[in-house]
Amino acid sequence: MKSAIQPPAWKALLPWPGPEAHKHARGRLGVVCGPPNRTGAARLAARAGLRVGAGVVTLLCPPASAPIVAPAVEAVMVHPFEGPQALVEASQAMNAVVIGPAAGLDQATIENVRALARTKAALVVDADALSIFEGRSQDLFDLLDTQDVLTPHEGEFQRLFPGLLDAGREAAALRAARTAGCIVVLKGRETLIAGPDGRIHSNDNGSPWLATAGTGDVLAGIIGGLIAQGMASVDAATAAAWIHAEAARGFGPGLIAEDLPDRLPAVLSGLYPG
Repeated sequence: MKSAIQPPAWKALLPWPGPEAHKHARGRLGVVCGPPNRTGAARLAARAGLRVGAGVVTLLCPPASAPIVAPAVEAVMVHPFEGPQALVEASQAMNAVVIGPAAGLDQATIENVRALARTKAALVVDADALSIFEGRSQDLFDLLDTQDVLTPHEGEFQRLFPGLLDAGREAAALRAARTAGCIVVLKGRETLIAGPDGRIHSNDNGSPWLATAGTGDVLAGIIGGLIAQGMASVDAATAAAWIHAEAARGFGPGLIAEDLPDRLPAVLSGLYPG
């Protein structure tokens, strides 16, 4: 049964730090970066993960991208890796990893997803890491577990789950979550969050100001940041969808994706029980 997302449904589950908190206790998030000319999307996701509370956020970069990324970030760390095994080693301590924002539509992205599946990190699979599996969706699904999250817009959804949208968005999201065996976030005017257990939530505070490049990368970072702090993936995705839309609503006309991470503190302050 579909339920609408309202803050009381997940507000009590948000991972607020206690008085003894330190950065490592607040969770470690990794974000896989793309080639040198396409690093912005990963940086957006990383900044969003940091703003939503993850204690340590690291951009995992191909060596050629690291010199581009390092001068463009401050609190976000940069860790170059060369090849899938190096990515496994770099990600072993991560609680969650986002892969896909401008990662590249190539074999390297497939190998990186396979590598991350060998770690204990929950995966947030977005953008290029979804589209690259078009025509071979089962190869992706075989790598996932129930705490991983797919975040497709309708075009990406169609590539992974051809024909499912013909039955309507709600039925399609539920079928997709069961098929993939993980959480599916079907983005759109009414974002749907479906779990493989048959639960589905709808986010009805969507904002038209989110219709601009890069906002989906921010959403992936928010989801990853909440998972890294210990939220169950379905709750993290549900909370993130509302927080993301609320940040856009509060900004209004002129919003670009770069504005969203820095709007998160105001939204979080309104939810903070202290």
